[in-house]
Amino acid sequence: QVQLVESGGGLVQAGGSLRLSCAASGRTLSSYAMGWFRQAPGKEREFVAAISWNGARTDYSDSVKGRFTISRDNAKNTVYLQMNSLKPEDTAAYYCASSRNFDIVTTQGAYDYWGQGTQVTVSS
Repeated sequence: QVQLVESGGGLVQAGGSLRLSCAASGRTLSSYAMGWFRQAPGKEREFVAAISWNGARTDYSDSVKGRFTISRDNAKNTVYLQMNSLKPEDTAAYYCASSRNFDIVTTQGAYDYWGQGTQVTVSS
């Protein structure tokens, strides 16, 4: 059974930083692209960042580009999201997901396994 477990969320002041981690079991992540998505209260879940199977390619939503960095350590079967210069509008539950593909995808339908989410709250 595949499990993705996110960690690293919390409460931070605007301008601060957090690093989210996503550890996988039951699937070797190195063959698949990975992504981070987020869902704020009352809003639909949206794409944040994605990384190809070998980390060579990354993609970001316009709202986080230049502030967030996605990375992966295939030896540890773990994906990370470094979030800097956080803003109150970044407040959301953050989910990692494992794709069916090896290259970057930004659509949720291309991801077949999801974590339970970790809450990030940014105070002003």
